Amino acid sequence: MSEFNTTPRLVLLPAVDVAGGKAVRLTQGEAGTETSYGEPVDAAQEWIEQGAEWIHLVDLDAAFGRGNNHAVIKKVIKSTPKRVNIELSGGIRDDASLEAALATGAKRINLGTAALENPEWAAHVIAEYGEAIAVGLDVRGTTLAARGWTQDGGDLWAVMARLEEAGCARYVVTDVTKDGTLKGPNLELLTAVMERTHRPVIASGGVATLDDIADLRELVPLGLEGAIVGKALYAKAFTLAEALDVASD
Repeated sequence: MSEFNTTPRLVLLPAVDVAGGKAVRLTQGEAGTETSYGEPVDAAQEWIEQGAEWIHLVDLDAAFGRGNNHAVIKKVIKSTPKRVNIELSGGIRDDASLEAALATGAKRINLGTAALENPEWAAHVIAEYGEAIAVGLDVRGTTLAARGWTQDGGDLWAVMARLEEAGCARYVVTDVTKDGTLKGPNLELLTAVMERTHRPVIASGGVATLDDIADLRELVPLGLEGAIVGKALYAKAFTLAEALDVASD
């Protein structure tokens, strides 16, 4: 056990996904499957009170190209203490939307579709902003999903090779088929991604139990830095405080 205890902890990022001004969870990323959980500010505050050091904040309407929640997103970030970092995602596809996202005070910005559809711009942004940029790899099998997971975005390994060459600082890997299903994370996919990069990886999708957190913690020596946790927290499968204990035990 002593070797395990020296393993760095797994960073947990509770998710606050915003659609129509409310905190929601989707099933497999599909528009129309939203379950509402109230005010995003309240959701974020609950995770912060339970010990969150990061919040994974997503503007789902911007991701789906059906408007945005800029005012709500700003409100959440403004009400978040400085000690808590925000990872912001959703609809960031050009210089203007990236600059607006960075201006909110978010510590890290996730690029999704833009990194797949506009590789030259993504490479430029990665070179300019470094650690402030993560790229979301949303995957079905080994095919990437783009445009709010409604379109194919190319082959995972081909895109990863390009991003590695560009010097991408961090990857957020989601198995779309697992997201919001509470069926456990895709450990095989995560391991395969980590075999192809020396950069830190954040897992997303499928976490349902504290055992899932423990399984992910075992991947930390391979390069897994963190895990985004969403539906399990909202469904009260466990508390964030309990999950943080397992992630650092």
